Amino acid sequence: MTEPPILNHLPYDIVLNILTRLPVKSVIRLRCVSKSLYSSITTPFFISTHLNHTKNNINHDNACVIHLPFSSRPKIPVCTVALGRSFDTISEIRIPFDFPHPRVQIVGSCNGLLCLADLVYGNVIYLWNPSVRKFKKLPDTCLGNLRFVKLGFAYHSQNNDYKVVRISSPPSSAQEIEVYTLSSGSWRRVEISLGASGIYYYFKRSLLPTPLVSGALHWIAEENPMDRMIMSFDVNSERFRKLALPHGHIDAKNLETHLSSFKGKLAFIKSEQPDFLFSIWVMREYGVVDSWSKIFVVPFERIAHCTAFTEYGSLLMFSYNNINRFKYEDKFVLIDIETLQEKKDLGIQISLSAATFMESLVLLDGAN
Repeated sequence: MTEPPILNHLPYDIVLNILTRLPVKSVIRLRCVSKSLYSSITTPFFISTHLNHTKNNINHDNACVIHLPFSSRPKIPVCTVALGRSFDTISEIRIPFDFPHPRVQIVGSCNGLLCLADLVYGNVIYLWNPSVRKFKKLPDTCLGNLRFVKLGFAYHSQNNDYKVVRISSPPSSAQEIEVYTLSSGSWRRVEISLGASGIYYYFKRSLLPTPLVSGALHWIAEENPMDRMIMSFDVNSERFRKLALPHGHIDAKNLETHLSSFKGKLAFIKSEQPDFLFSIWVMREYGVVDSWSKIFVVPFERIAHCTAFTEYGSLLMFSYNNINRFKYEDKFVLIDIETLQEKKDLGIQISLSAATFMESLVLLDGAN
C-alpha cells in the first residue's frame, strides 16, 4: 500500500503530529500504509504523545468503563466497554487468553492498559490492551506459597513504566511483597518498610479495582479487628505508609467497606444497617486525616451491595428483596451519587468487575 498523496506533500513531523490526534482504530489502520509510518507509530515517543492527547480530550460525559462478568460459569468472559454515566454498551471484546478458572477480576486500569487476575489465588495475571489487542502474561511469582493475596496495578510516572504489586499475607507467617515492572518483564522482592510489618490485609472480597491515587496504591488493612487502617504503597519510592480511615468508621453495623477513586481523590465507601445507607467519604487533601469529608449518602429500600464505582460518581449496586421464604427478586441499579437519579433495566445479569477505561496505544510496541 502506498502513502496517500497528501502525506507526500507535508513535512513528516507534521504528519506524525496529526496522527497523534487520531482515534486508536485509525492509527492502527495506518500502520499498514508504509514501513516508515509503522516504525514511527510503534515508538514509545509516539505512543506517549498519542496518550497525552487522548487524556486531554476525556471529560465527564464521554468517560468510559470496561466491565467483565464475575461468574462461576466455565467460559471465557467477554469484556463490555460502556459509557461510565449510563453503562450503555459501546462495544464488546472477547478476552483472548485463558484463566485456570472463570472467576477473574480487574485489578486496575491505567492509560488503556488493564491488569486482569484470577480472583481465587492471584497467581495468573495478564496485562492487556483491548484497543490494540495486545497482551502479556506475567511470569510466575518469585515468592513462596501465595496466600491471602492482594494485588495492585499502577503507572510509574517517573520512569514511564507500569508496575504490578503482589502482597502475600498469610495469617501465621510473615508477609511477602513483590513488584513486577513491564520494562524489565520480571518480578523482584521488595523489602517491607518499617511500620508495614505485622499488618494483615482486610480480606473481605471486593470487586472494585485497587485505587491508584496521588501515585500510590491503597488497601484496607488491620493490626487487629478493631484497628483498621489504609496501607498505601508509593509506586515511585516503593515505600509503605499508614493512612487513617474516617473517624468512627468501625461499627458492628457495617456490612461492607471499599476503597476507590473519585475525581482523582481517595474515596471510602461503607454500608450501614439498619437504614440501608451507603456513605461515601472523600479525602480532600491527600494524607491529611482531618480532610476526610462525607460527601454523599445514598439510601436504599433493601439490602444492597456495591459492585462498581466509577471515577465520576456512578454507583452500580446489586440489590435483592425477599418475596417469600422460597423466592427473592434481584436487580442491578446504577445511581448518580450527585443527583441520586437511578437507572434500572441495565441488562446486567450477573455481578461484574468494572474499571475506568480509555483507548490507547500502550503495548503496541510489544508482542503477545
